[in-house]
Amino acid sequence: MAGAVDLSALKSRAEATARAANQATANGDGGAGSTTAPIVEVTEATFQAEVVEKSMQVPVVIDLWATWCGPCKQLSPVLERLAGEANGAWVLAKIDVDANPRIAQLFQVQSVPTVIAVAGGQPVDAFAGAQPEPQIRQWIDSLLNALRDQLPGIRAAEQGTEPVEEPEDPRFTAAEEALERGDYAAAEAAYQKILDSEPNNEQAKAALAQVRFTARAEQADPAAIERADAAPEDVDAQLAAADAEVAIGRVEAGFDRLVRAIKRTSGDERDRVRRHLIEMFEVFPDGDERVVAARRALASALF
Repeated sequence: MAGAVDLSALKSRAEATARAANQATANGDGGAGSTTAPIVEVTEATFQAEVVEKSMQVPVVIDLWATWCGPCKQLSPVLERLAGEANGAWVLAKIDVDANPRIAQLFQVQSVPTVIAVAGGQPVDAFAGAQPEPQIRQWIDSLLNALRDQLPGIRAAEQGTEPVEEPEDPRFTAAEEALERGDYAAAEAAYQKILDSEPNNEQAKAALAQVRFTARAEQADPAAIERADAAPEDVDAQLAAADAEVAIGRVEAGFDRLVRAIKRTSGDERDRVRRHLIEMFEVFPDGDERVVAARRALASALF
């Protein structure tokens, strides 16, 4: 959980969906039962739809496993049985780490089995290794209890109703489709167009920051860190090194590098580094302790 894991681009949509679902439940307008599949096989291509999107309604418990892993063969059947009993209150997403290494890298998985709970587009809890069934039941129950008021699908599944979906915003749909194609330029342009007409659209702001960082992170060169350390006055080198550090999970180091660069610079160069750092903050969820600390350091460096 220590890396730059950000799945929050749909946060605003989830909140709107939750409000609609809660209102529908209050009015007795629910459907005739949940249609969410309790167990899904997930790949890199389907991760957005099967994990991120579904986690806006119910918790998604990711089972990261491998065919050669003995403990995985003990844990997976337990998770599958519990998911089947849950009536759609949570979803089990099974991911073969050998076939989908980028997902394992995203979560900085060190060993398998690893189980990660995702809710509202964010990882919220995790454990590693095979656990006894009573302990897993207790862990899942605590997740549901903690998230029941935030995720509309939990209560809907427990009550046998279907949460009401918010209509898709075609502007965001186009941007998300471009992102899934790996066309970062088109996705950035789509989100920027939304902001041009709605400057305070927080969902578009967060998504734009995520797209920009993702595009840079894919090009990040770990060697940039060493080059920047050797040339502390080179602003371009510092920006590239900060991106590389955050991309590999050294978030505090990346933030600290930019704060130090702000202290050494002035004028347009200082403003350039400041804007880069602030945009990087947008990649992380609200209240992230690393961002809070870096914002304090930034304020101290500026004033």
